[in-house]
Amino acid sequence: MAVAVLAMGLGLICLVPTVAQQAYMSGQSISPAYEGWEQNDDGSFDLVFGYMNRNWEQVVDVPVGPDNSIEPGGADQGQPTHFYPRRNRFTFRIRVPADFGEKELVWTLTANGHTERAYGTLKRDYFMDDLVVQANYGAGGAAATTPDLMDNEAPVLLIDGPTDRTTQVGKPITLVAVSSDDGKPRARSLRASSPRFPGRITTDTATGHRLAWYVYRGSGNVAFDPPQTDTWEDTRDGGNSPWSPGWQSPEVPEDGRWIVAVTFSEPGHYVLRAIAHDGGLATVDDVTVVVSP
Repeated sequence: MAVAVLAMGLGLICLVPTVAQQAYMSGQSISPAYEGWEQNDDGSFDLVFGYMNRNWEQVVDVPVGPDNSIEPGGADQGQPTHFYPRRNRFTFRIRVPADFGEKELVWTLTANGHTERAYGTLKRDYFMDDLVVQANYGAGGAAATTPDLMDNEAPVLLIDGPTDRTTQVGKPITLVAVSSDDGKPRARSLRASSPRFPGRITTDTATGHRLAWYVYRGSGNVAFDPPQTDTWEDTRDGGNSPWSPGWQSPEVPEDGRWIVAVTFSEPGHYVLRAIAHDGGLATVDDVTVVVSP
């Protein structure tokens, strides 16, 4: 495996794989990931899941059913069916009762002929809070933190208009998301790569209030105008992702209203998700669209 190596005095520090980990554009598996659990004020718990699509280019659709199910409790428990490349963290939550105890939920996912599973439990090692979430996103910088993460609050998000919509193939609809933020953490761009610093030891991200729409469920091609920031962790130079070296958050609309036109190429049922993010914490909301021929 080719790796980037940085000389430090008499020692060598291995940073990150630079070639082998980017070798697969398609055909690889998707691993569901159990991120951890959060406790709610009423005593219930949220089990939080994400995934790792090992492909760098292939977006994979896996409808709810035998190849994309969560048990016990019924196959459909709000998981995605449209899987973007690479790491997608904290994608959805499943609420379980206060007496969940030593039970577990199992997410089974089959993609490109590979079946993998994630097991959601209340084991102590999986406890998570806002600081854990922010560290995993890389909000404080690679292997770092900042004081303003301690009292950071997630952006406020509101969908302006109905959240159940209908349209036809080729006929655009307009979606409006309204969002505000507390200004924490302080906005910073992600440092561009250089020969001196060829890679990152841990996750690092640009910070600052941002909002993007993406397809959460639905298999047809969906066009957003204007094009949206990638919500997955594209760590390659020149990517359109907050985890891409050199990326910085676009200007926030003065009125806090993000407006996008969405056009569908195929009929079907779609779930479009808006995610308002500050680099450390995120808030999501969905719009369901039924598209006829």
